[in-house]
Amino acid sequence: MKTAGKFLTLALAAFLLGALLPGAADAAGELEKIKQNGKLRVAVFSDKPPFGYVDENGENQGYDVYLARRLAQDLLGDPSKVEFVLVEAASRIEIVQADKADVVLANFTVTKERAEQVDFASPYMKVALGVASPSSAPITDVSQLAGKKLIVNKGTTADAYFSENHPEIELVKYDQNTEAFNALRDGRGAAIAHDNTLLFAWVRANQGYVTGIDFLGDLDTIAPAVKKGNAELLGWLNGEIDKLIGEQFFEADYEATLLPVYGESVDPNTVIVTR
Repeated sequence: MKTAGKFLTLALAAFLLGALLPGAADAAGELEKIKQNGKLRVAVFSDKPPFGYVDENGENQGYDVYLARRLAQDLLGDPSKVEFVLVEAASRIEIVQADKADVVLANFTVTKERAEQVDFASPYMKVALGVASPSSAPITDVSQLAGKKLIVNKGTTADAYFSENHPEIELVKYDQNTEAFNALRDGRGAAIAHDNTLLFAWVRANQGYVTGIDFLGDLDTIAPAVKKGNAELLGWLNGEIDKLIGEQFFEADYEATLLPVYGESVDPNTVIVTR
């Protein structure tokens, strides 16, 4: 009888704990839920080559996509067991909070403000801001933007940086990367501010433009993000990123996706995270 009483007491305590912490059981079983679903849902860009884009055959490609397939391989045993959820910069937080994706790999720069809304795993990439402009009227210093329009994407670090540090500069904001770069081509702004890693690739593919400012602000990192409080998936990702760094996976990712675009113009050590 005493044993039965203890069992009932423990069962009641567990029930009450679950009632007080309604998200605890769900978070603890997140990896198992992904395995049961048979897919890892990963949020990526569709229009940000060479990091996340859809090619002419309708296939997802890029540095982040290459990583997503490896995560699916290691978690589910098959690199094809990944469901790509296409996002724009401003919707990356919302999509994981709404449980429409398990992981965000959309070139997501770690910031203090974002870390209050999502949980970031260990970083896998380095990045800073840059500014690209027409080579006929290059912007080589922020002071040259006074009285001019600067193109940015909504919800990006470029948007936040210039809004906070240079309110005197008029920002022209767009949701999609394609819209933003088309605005630069159409002369709707004197320059575009974006991740320098993206600008390095874009100016090489588009004659008549230069990255006049190739490093602005702080050196930041890019990392996977999960829903706030999802400790189990976060822990798995941290271990996975550490393992991949140890086996030089990101060097292979760089060679497969970024080197064909950058050529020898970029030092890979300024982009990838190594030990």
